[in-house]
Order: sequence, then structure tokens, then C-alpha cells
Amino acid sequence: MNVTSTLRGDASLQQEIRKSRFLAQAAMVDSADAAMAHVARVASREATHNCWAWRVGALYRFSDDGEPGGSAGRPILAAIDGQGLDRVAVVVTRWYGGIKLGVGGLARAYGGCAAECLRVAERMEIIERVRARITCAFADAPLLYARLRDFDARRIDEHGSAEGVSLAVEVARSRFDALAAFVSDLTRGRGSCEISP
Repeated sequence: MNVTSTLRGDASLQQEIRKSRFLAQAAMVDSADAAMAHVARVASREATHNCWAWRVGALYRFSDDGEPGGSAGRPILAAIDGQGLDRVAVVVTRWYGGIKLGVGGLARAYGGCAAECLRVAERMEIIERVRARITCAFADAPLLYARLRDFDARRIDEHGSAEGVSLAVEVARSRFDALAAFVSDLTRGRGSCEISP
């Protein structure tokens, strides 16, 4: 699966299914801790169940919060994965309305509410960024600094030495080759631009 998008901001969607009220609340998260903080922030103590799932890269977790096993958390995660999203946490809160839905009905309700919430949410592209180390002579540094913005590169730190400047930057992976070519041209091959380990 080639995941390239996440949510631009928080999103929510409410549905009534056979007298139970379901509220899906989704957010962009960048770590497991941020995902669990979202769960803690939006879960309702008055609700019957607060079921959730999140994915951040290869990491994921989900919870059925007392619903039958596999009927809530896994369908919510399937909704995230099914829409090709990453760095997303979704909590679906249920207020029981008196009619039992069965395991299949619960899976459709939780997964469907999460999927619809994510479908209508505003998205943004995930841009993979890498850290790179640039070295150049002091004389080349002013022009290098002036042009970093053209490559969407952000300075992280820098050090000077007898040989010149060593600059750590963060740059979109897709722009790295162009930045490396610029550094080579600017320094007439004497400088370098390499991805940091």
C-alpha cells in the first residue's frame, strides 16, 4: 500500500443506527503517544463504548472497548487503511439505544461511521523528508543560504571549521537530488550534499 495522505485537521461525523448514536472523531497524529492522547481527549465517560484505532507508519493499535472481539476496533482500522491514510487516529463513540446489532451489525456500524468520517475529512499529502549534510566553503555559504528555500530545505544546525561550513538540513526526499546537484554546481564539485544516516 502506497500511503501518501493524512488528515489536514480534526474531523467528526455522527450517525444514528438502529437507535444507537455513533460519533466518529478523527485526527492527524504523528506518534503513538499523540494517538493515545487523542483517544483520551475525545472519549466520553457517559458513552456505552469508546472504540478506537490508529496507524502511524507500520505501528497500529485498536480497541473494542467491551464490544465483542473484532466488531469495532479492527473495522475502524480497516477504514483507515482502506482509504490509504497514515498518521491517523479515529475514536468511534457509541451510546446504546436499546437494540442489539450483533457482531456483523456492529462491525458495519463502527467501520462505516469511521469510513464516512474519513471520507468527508479534508486531507493533505504526506511529504517524506530526509536529513542531509551539506559542506561548502565559506565563500559559497551566502548563496547556498539564499537558495535553500527554493528546494524547500530547512536548516537544522550548522558548524564552521577551517575547511568551511557544515550545514544540516531537512529536505523533501523528492527534492534531494536537485539540491545535491545545485551544491555540486555552486561549489564546482568541491562541496557535498549527502543524506545523513
